[in-house]
Amino acid sequence: MFYEQNTKSFSYWETIANPNQGALEENKPELVKEVSAVNELNRGRIAIFIDGSNLFYAALQLGIEINYTKLLRYLTGNSRLLRCFFYTGIDYTNDKQQSFLLWMRRHGYRVVTKELTQLADGSKKVDLNVEIAVDMMTLAKYYDTAVLVSGDGDLAYAVNAVGYQGARVEVVSLRSMTSDSLINYADYYVDLSDIKEHIQKLPRSGYLSSP
Repeated sequence: MFYEQNTKSFSYWETIANPNQGALEENKPELVKEVSAVNELNRGRIAIFIDGSNLFYAALQLGIEINYTKLLRYLTGNSRLLRCFFYTGIDYTNDKQQSFLLWMRRHGYRVVTKELTQLADGSKKVDLNVEIAVDMMTLAKYYDTAVLVSGDGDLAYAVNAVGYQGARVEVVSLRSMTSDSLINYADYYVDLSDIKEHIQKLPRSGYLSSP
């Protein structure tokens, strides 16, 4: 599935240029009921795979901005983190994006990029499903649980294949943007709307979360 960005109506990187803006006080996050048991007991070593575009549009629908420090901490929980991947389209002329990605690299994220393709109507698109699927499969022997932050049904086959290799898969995404096949193949599913208070930036007076 392609996620298109209309650069005429809003700026992706204007919205997330400050990843930690408005962070809440440091508190140990509560675990949602869907994953509490595995977080406490059976997750083992985990690897996290985040579809940046999918997450951005989910957050936009929820009316929140993501605090990426809180997100990584929440998804990791009490487990041992092998690696956290963040996949996103890149515009090399966008200084705000470059600053954001540099911050991500310095704060625990392995950033995987692909250049955005501009369409005739001014929108831009990127598809990183192949990269996500390959990384999930290649690393499967090194982790016990994969946490996939995406609702894209094109990743369902990769999720199923990872399961056949003996790893568990948790899918974290907004229900209205999540393929049923992805949920069916996953071992656990968490709706972003249920955990948004644990991963969002703290709103500031006079600050708009979306343009």
